[in-house]
Amino acid sequence: MFKEKLKYTIEIVLLIGLFLGYYYYINPSKEVIKPVGNIEENLKIYFIDVGQADSTLIYNNGEYSLIDAGNNKDGNKLIKYFKSLGINKFKYVITTHVHEDHIGGMDNIIREFDIEHFLMPDTYTDNMTYTEVLKELKKKNIIIETPNINDTFTMEEINFKVLSIGNDLENLNDSSIVLKANYKNTNYLFTGDATKEVEKKIMNQDIQSDLIKVSHHGSYDATGLDFLEKVNPKYAIISVEKDNDYHFPHDIVLNNLNKLNIKIYRTDLDGTIIASSDGDNIIFEKIKTDTNQK
Repeated sequence: MFKEKLKYTIEIVLLIGLFLGYYYYINPSKEVIKPVGNIEENLKIYFIDVGQADSTLIYNNGEYSLIDAGNNKDGNKLIKYFKSLGINKFKYVITTHVHEDHIGGMDNIIREFDIEHFLMPDTYTDNMTYTEVLKELKKKNIIIETPNINDTFTMEEINFKVLSIGNDLENLNDSSIVLKANYKNTNYLFTGDATKEVEKKIMNQDIQSDLIKVSHHGSYDATGLDFLEKVNPKYAIISVEKDNDYHFPHDIVLNNLNKLNIKIYRTDLDGTIIASSDGDNIIFEKIKTDTNQK
């Protein structure tokens, strides 16, 4: 009888082991170490799948901020998704720069949500998308705030610092607001579409970060190897569309990331990517969201 019970117990343990092994095999984005403490107070960053565009949602302790808002056709889908999360107000809405794939859905966001602060570079472009954003801001009496380099602002326990901002009308990518966010013992770098020219200018600043949002959807004109070495991230996020016409991300960028053993997450392969942190550990979740114009 004892031998039979022992055999049964061993079989159960082996089955559990096989199940757990299979679970982590099919869920490779789940880190073993999970954040601790009150999960509602932890940091959550949603790198939203908006195809060939950018949109990043940041949450901490009941407050939300938004960096960019995808393409024109993504706007209504972003609204639906944000409302499903219970969002009715953003503390900060940040337009890194005024290209359509970053401000396309911004007029929808301005129209539907309360916004405490709206940040944008002092630039312009002569397209209808930009005009619509200005029109909605005027309707709601929202003032555009243009930060300066080294300006800081906070959202709950997150501290933001502006590393770069420009007004280059010939290359709007280099006007991008580049932000470093600190949450307890973790750091995050948001690069907009800034090129290697901007990377050179901020190399002498404290840019070390655990996670980097790869600039310009993985284009070869950014994310130089020397820059990555200085940032020294563990994780990289690339917001990009599957089979896009630009062939992003470019091989040179992927090679640079792989050379430094940086874990890569991509919205074209992974969908919306959620990075969660208790201030010491970062874990990742990949989910499908109906936020892509396709």
